[in-house]
Amino acid sequence: MDTRFLDDLTPGQTFVTPGFTLTEAEIIDFAWRYDPQPFHLDTNAAANSPYGGLIASGFQSLAICFRLFIQSGILADSSMGSPGIDELRWLAPVRPGDTLHGEIEVLEVRPSKSKPDRGIARLRYQAINQRGEAVLSFIVNHLLRRNPA
Repeated sequence: MDTRFLDDLTPGQTFVTPGFTLTEAEIIDFAWRYDPQPFHLDTNAAANSPYGGLIASGFQSLAICFRLFIQSGILADSSMGSPGIDELRWLAPVRPGDTLHGEIEVLEVRPSKSKPDRGIARLRYQAINQRGEAVLSFIVNHLLRRNPA
């Protein structure tokens, strides 16, 4: 896919990523490293939790959704980082065997007033599972280069 610069994005524009299937081992490995709660680590403890079974860390789901979009290459030559994420919501548990893909919508495009070579694009990310259910939603404020042409 061709790189998009700030000027190439318009509100309402959408992008869909390929899917990624999480395994039980990946969920447990991530939890040991970054979110060591029993319902992410231990199948027996998770079975007795309010979730009734092992679930992925919300941070893992967020990282996967973000990675899938970044790997698409859409912002490969324009990304300058991000000043932050807004409105992060974990909407439903993600379980071993779930396949997530990202659906990303451009909400706003704002050229910088002080630095004409860049601006902010607000993109709403949703992670969608194989049943079409949104499991995660967040808005990234992408700092992007403007089209040099």
